[in-house]
Amino acid sequence: MSAARFEELVSDALDKIPPEFANAMDNVVVLVEARSDEDPTMLGLYHGIALTERDSYYAGSLPDTITIYRDAILDICNSDDDVVDEVVITVIHEVAHYFGIDDDRLHELGWG
Repeated sequence: MSAARFEELVSDALDKIPPEFANAMDNVVVLVEARSDEDPTMLGLYHGIALTERDSYYAGSLPDTITIYRDAILDICNSDDDVVDEVVITVIHEVAHYFGIDDDRLHELGWG
């Protein structure tokens, strides 16, 4: 799968976020990289201060980042349909972290 097609899938996954949540997202960028240097099997990473933890000191902060790791996702998928599904799951998982939802709660909700 081409890098451009993969980025389209990430954009499509972001479009699936309900408007009330998408409109609440502020000061966050979504990036696509080939692979994490720290953990080559990591599918995605949220780096920043969760919305639920922001206070007046957050003003002027650099944007939070959500990074989706293309090659790690491609490694675990057997078909293009699998890639589409995994991108959606990974994007939603990382967006949930932006909103302060931790891994334990995501597992409870079936998004772990």
